[in-house]
Amino acid sequence: MNVIETRGLGKRYGGTWALRECTLAVPARHVTALVGPNGAGKTTLLNLAVGLTTPSSGTVTVLGGLPPGSPAALDGIAFVAQDTPVHKNLSAADMIHMTRNLNRRFDQDYAQSRLGELGIPLRRKAGALSGGQRAQLALTLALARRPQLLVLDEPVAMLDPVARHDFLATVQAVAADGVTVLLSSHVIAELERVADYLIVLSAARVQLAGEVDDLLASHRMLTRACAGGPASRGRRAEARDHMLVQATQADEVPPGWESHPAGLEELVLAYLREPGATPLAGPDRGRNAHQPEVAQ
Repeated sequence: MNVIETRGLGKRYGGTWALRECTLAVPARHVTALVGPNGAGKTTLLNLAVGLTTPSSGTVTVLGGLPPGSPAALDGIAFVAQDTPVHKNLSAADMIHMTRNLNRRFDQDYAQSRLGELGIPLRRKAGALSGGQRAQLALTLALARRPQLLVLDEPVAMLDPVARHDFLATVQAVAADGVTVLLSSHVIAELERVADYLIVLSAARVQLAGEVDDLLASHRMLTRACAGGPASRGRRAEARDHMLVQATQADEVPPGWESHPAGLEELVLAYLREPGATPLAGPDRGRNAHQPEVAQ
C-alpha cells in the first residue's frame, strides 16, 4: 500500500506555484525523508496530504486511496507541524485531556506513561518545558492517536544536538513498530541514519524520489584535483572538481578523475544545486562539474 499517492498535484497562491506537477507514490512501512530548501514546497505537500489545504490541480489520496481530510484519513494520520506547536499556557496533562477530547481514538495511558518515562512533569506548563521536551510532548500526543502514518514537518529544526538525537531515536523506534513516517527536514546528516526512502523537492517540483539504497547505487561521485587551492586551517588544502553522474557498469572513469560511491548528502546537494538537470555519465555532463570543493 502507498500511504500517499499524487498525480500532477499542484498548489498555487495567486500567480505563484508553491507546488507543481507533483507525481509521487510514497510507500508504507518506510521512513521517508522530504528534503528541500525553504520555499521548495515541502510544507505545501504535507498540508495537501493531511487535508489542511486543497489542490489547485491534480489529485492526492492517502492510506491506500482515501481523500485527505476525510474522517477515515484523519483517524489514520497524525501530524506534527513546524516548531512542534503546543499551547504554552496549558500543562502537559491539559494537552493530553484536550487532545483526547478532539480525537475519536486516543491512548491516554500510553501518553501519560511515555511522558513519565521521559521525565516530563504532567503538571508543568508546556511553555516552561525545554525545546526538546516540547518536541517530545507534541510527538507523544501524535503517537497516542495510534496512527498508521506519522507526518512530521521540520520537527528537529530548533532542537539542540542531544534533543535532536533523542527525537530521531524515537522516530526509528516508531518505524520499527510498523508506523510509516514522512519526515520533512533540512538536517541531511541526521536523516541519513533514519530514512530509507527519499524525496527531493526544489523549485516547487519533485527532483528525485526513490529508495535510498537504490538511489545511492545508481549514482557515483567523480573527483579530480585542481591546480592550486585555498588555504584551510593554516595549511594548504587541495581543491577538487567534483560531479555527480549516473552509475552504470559500462561507464569508464575519464583520465584524471577518481570514482567514489555517492553519499546521501552529496546526492541531495547535487540535485538541489541544479534542479531539473539529469546527471549523465561523462566528465562534463554531471551535476556540479567544475565547481571547486575544498578537501578537508
